[in-house]
Amino acid sequence: MFQLLDFNEDPNVGVHCRTNESIAFLKKQLSKKIKKKISQALEVKIIELNISDANIIGSLLVINSNGAVITDFADKETIQIIEKLGLKVFVIKDVINAAGNDILVNDKGALIHPDIKKRSMEKISDIFNVPVQKGTIAGLKTVGMAAVATNKGLLCHPKTTDSEKKQLEEVFQVPVMIGTVNHGFPLIGSGLVANTKGAIIGNLTTGIEMGRIEEALGFLE
Repeated sequence: MFQLLDFNEDPNVGVHCRTNESIAFLKKQLSKKIKKKISQALEVKIIELNISDANIIGSLLVINSNGAVITDFADKETIQIIEKLGLKVFVIKDVINAAGNDILVNDKGALIHPDIKKRSMEKISDIFNVPVQKGTIAGLKTVGMAAVATNKGLLCHPKTTDSEKKQLEEVFQVPVMIGTVNHGFPLIGSGLVANTKGAIIGNLTTGIEMGRIEEALGFLE
């Protein structure tokens, strides 16, 4: 199911939410109505979270079905909330530590910011239980915001090169397409949150963009 939404008039839903196949972590202070729509669209349990005093969950946290990588200013309570849901947690302490911005993952592979350290890369692979490669999307190192990957498809920045697309297909083992969100915005991860069951999409997204999202993420019969 697809749901066009804004969070308190902010269409950048991906900055404030992260999901896998069963859980969506969501910033606090959203209405019950919005939370219900998210839960229904993605068919997930909603967990409200703040990371330190920040509500930009989508920029600071990244998850797949096996684990979570989170920025190092998350407190113990936040980490325990995630662990109690059955996810392994790695707290990334690199200079590059906005995990949601810098890591793109599904249940088959992960692509990470080229400057993440080797020991962190190994830990990321272990936590997510997938192979990990370093790379860029459209020349951008912030790969977590330049695309959205599910276990059925991947939608990425419109300036993604052919060689980058080839790497994405190899890493994530799904078809790769280019597109935009929120009326032409190229950073897909900022305006789209998706799993194999549905998606929430920034409410400035056009009908043409919606069609592209549906096709890319495998929702068209």
